Amino acid sequence: MPRRNLCVRTADTARITTELADLRSRLEIRTDWPADVLAEAERAAAVPRLPDQDATDLDLFTLDPPDSLDLDQAMHLARRDGGYRVHYAIADVAAFVAPGGAVAAEAHRRVQTLYFPDTRVPLHPARLSEDAASLLPGEERPAVLWQIDLDADGAVLLADVRRARVRSRRRLDYAAAQGALDAGTADAQLVLLAEIGRLREQQEAARGGISLPVPEQEVEPVDGGYRLAYRAPRPTEGWNAQISLLTGMAAAELMLDAGIGLLRTLPAAPEAAHARLRRVARALGVDWPAGTPYAELIRSLDPAVTRNAAFLDECTGLLRGAGYHAFDTVQGTPPPADPGHAALAAPYAHCTAPLRRLADRYAQEICLAVAGGAEVPAWVREDLLAVPAVMARGERLAHEVERSCVDLVEAEVLRGREGEAFDAVVIDVDEKRPGHGTVQLAEPAVVARCDGDGVRLPLGERIRVRLTTADPATRTVRFEPV
Repeated sequence: MPRRNLCVRTADTARITTELADLRSRLEIRTDWPADVLAEAERAAAVPRLPDQDATDLDLFTLDPPDSLDLDQAMHLARRDGGYRVHYAIADVAAFVAPGGAVAAEAHRRVQTLYFPDTRVPLHPARLSEDAASLLPGEERPAVLWQIDLDADGAVLLADVRRARVRSRRRLDYAAAQGALDAGTADAQLVLLAEIGRLREQQEAARGGISLPVPEQEVEPVDGGYRLAYRAPRPTEGWNAQISLLTGMAAAELMLDAGIGLLRTLPAAPEAAHARLRRVARALGVDWPAGTPYAELIRSLDPAVTRNAAFLDECTGLLRGAGYHAFDTVQGTPPPADPGHAALAAPYAHCTAPLRRLADRYAQEICLAVAGGAEVPAWVREDLLAVPAVMARGERLAHEVERSCVDLVEAEVLRGREGEAFDAVVIDVDEKRPGHGTVQLAEPAVVARCDGDGVRLPLGERIRVRLTTADPATRTVRFEPV
């Protein structure tokens, strides 16, 4: 699911950094590496397994945040008769990570890269994830190369995948790419990204799907304290995501046809979740006309507007039922009855971020075997049905990290303001204790407990609340009704 992207923007955040280090210690998150893992990674980096197929003539480029070094994907876009051709190269982790080895075992322990406001805890050692396996410009790399042909409307006509050697030519960042497009100075590749990206967004809307433009929540120092600010995602980020989603949906269809695979599934959200979102919309002043479908509302919102940014952040709650579903008809485990991902309105698989997510390596290997008419590797088949439980463990930890970081930042932002009154809306009430519930502030965009013994909280209504606790040490924020 999309997560809050908490980012500390300046060096004047020593207190938060210390508290985040304490949080990692409490959660027993290891930031160093065992010696055998580093040694094995070094050996693999020195002699990678390079595929026979040579695709280094493709003019690939990467598009990522400016400080990213773990570059999972690179693309080349072209027009073809009556449509488009997408080449999407994905880092081939299996060229460096031996099944049963030390790096593989450590990846199973870590499960996925964890993101903190001040740092990240990667899935693989930097020698691989930020160097030998990363699709850095000018470097020949082993890759899993997808070729996907689209018609003039952006619908998929044909998808194929093979291993190949590739060499990315350029490393672009979102701000520069967006600036070039806005100024009319973008090259043909970026122009095609915008064109194909918009077509894929139209395809998504026609299916009834929706991609959340979740803002990045930034922590900025001000007047000896901190404040929360939101940065709206740029259109280039959405178009880039559409290429990844396109590939993940192609992978899902390939695996479903083969009767073996690993899907990312999401059931439709219950009505109660949508009812809560309507209360949140009212709290923030987001106009949600009666009869307007959720997906249509989301597409109408400008994430650069603060209240919309806060609302979109809350919308990620609809994605909390997402999980992984492994199936192998040979082993007697069929695909799920409903293989779809509700937010995308289509079957979908995680397969484009193997440097940062364990599941993707398994999906990659299955797709490669199916497309090539080969047997799925034995190590994949042996592990496959257990992968969802492993990923669920990793996601629980990632969710705890996210929630703890948000709680810490919110407490830090409100620190020293105890006794101050704020405008808020009641978004949840404890049925057994109607004086206790949850309120959402419009400014700053904070969600926290409100305890009013003897006072029934009016669900969905605006009230004034007083801050009683803002304790970063315990990551606690509490209010009471005024």
